[in-house]
Amino acid sequence: MSIDKPTISVGPPGTFPGFSGPHAPQESDLYKCVHCGFCLQACPTYLETGLEAESPRGRIALMKAVNEGRLDMSPSVVGHWDLCLQCRACELACPSGVEYGKLMEATRAQVEQHTKRSFTERTARSIGYNTMLPSPVKLRMAGNALKFYKKSGMRTIARGTGLLKLLPGDAELADAYLPELSDNFFVAKGQVHPAQGVRKAKVAMLAGCVMALTHAETLEATVRVLTRNGIEVHLTAGQGCCGALNTHSGEPDSAIEMAKQNIDSFLSAKPDAIVSASAGCGAAMKDYGELLANESEYVDKAKQVAELTKDIHELLVEYEFEAPTKPLNVKVTYQDPCHLLNVQRITDAPRAILNSIPGLELINLGEAAVCCGSAGTYSLTQREMSAKLGKRKARNVLATGAEIVATGNPGCAMQLDFALTEVAKEDSISRSTKVRYVVDLLDQAYALERS
Repeated sequence: MSIDKPTISVGPPGTFPGFSGPHAPQESDLYKCVHCGFCLQACPTYLETGLEAESPRGRIALMKAVNEGRLDMSPSVVGHWDLCLQCRACELACPSGVEYGKLMEATRAQVEQHTKRSFTERTARSIGYNTMLPSPVKLRMAGNALKFYKKSGMRTIARGTGLLKLLPGDAELADAYLPELSDNFFVAKGQVHPAQGVRKAKVAMLAGCVMALTHAETLEATVRVLTRNGIEVHLTAGQGCCGALNTHSGEPDSAIEMAKQNIDSFLSAKPDAIVSASAGCGAAMKDYGELLANESEYVDKAKQVAELTKDIHELLVEYEFEAPTKPLNVKVTYQDPCHLLNVQRITDAPRAILNSIPGLELINLGEAAVCCGSAGTYSLTQREMSAKLGKRKARNVLATGAEIVATGNPGCAMQLDFALTEVAKEDSISRSTKVRYVVDLLDQAYALERS
């Protein structure tokens, strides 16, 4: 198996000083692991490779060795950390309560602090994490450029002439991974959507970054579902990316600034709750209290936002959403997003919503707890492993015979869509399974009542 390892430079052997700085892994967390091995069968990369170094236990052993100065932060060591999906399934399996996700985020911050990646990687990270993601306006500009590239014929020309093969990096594969973008992007600019009937609550809703470009229709459906259930929705101005992608990739400082921007935006509405339709974003915002623990002016407000944040499924169940009355008559299987299952520990609410829809048959998914391989930017940086896991998930979906696979996270939705198409090509079959969000199906059922 070929693993993309970073091109980094380090000092002479034996000179690495160990983890240091404000974002270093805490030794109280680092030495909780007792190497029992319960995490092994929960780890997707270990299941695929069978290698100890590609398991949480193995990666923690590498962290300890580096921290103690027994091992340098070499490209090989960093490569094992980079192959981690941060799906955090190991945390559910761990009897010692090791907070592996926190350890990995801190370790990746150390990689960025103590090593030097190639010029291409540094440029890509700077543009992605520090220029595009913090700016909704720049993201929309990039989204419009991609739409023009795909619709103008430029993509056809680039593919037909072989130009993509001549470009640096794996441009051809990157082109294949380009997501479908919504016709109209979802923009939060201070809109207020009143509740229908008696108002149960007032919420501030996250528009996010990627989801606002790729699944704007789902965010619009989320607003309709909330207002249909007596919840007033505020799309507060000034909000932006939640910072999850930056945190996971070792860029905590920029993530902190994004979090501050969102905190100010959301709290300006004085909401009863803050809602996210993206599992990864909700998990990140519920962790704002810890992310901003050293920011004296924001720590209390960060804890407040963390306590107010609710996943859309969680919120609907808490406020006793109304079950639809018209049948959909469709077979559905549900894919648990890792940051909903493993981090937020929300499993029943999405299924309760699906089971409330008349005529919908919910079919259990095999290997439901195994990550689909999306994992934020992982599908771009670790394409081979991402593709393997995506196809593994797609074949499990197809085995259910379901017409629709439902999920609750944009990365999962895009990964499933791509993997189902790739498996159909490999197996020479016609693809018929659609990818939808749980809230899409609830909105569709409500729409039948209006027709």
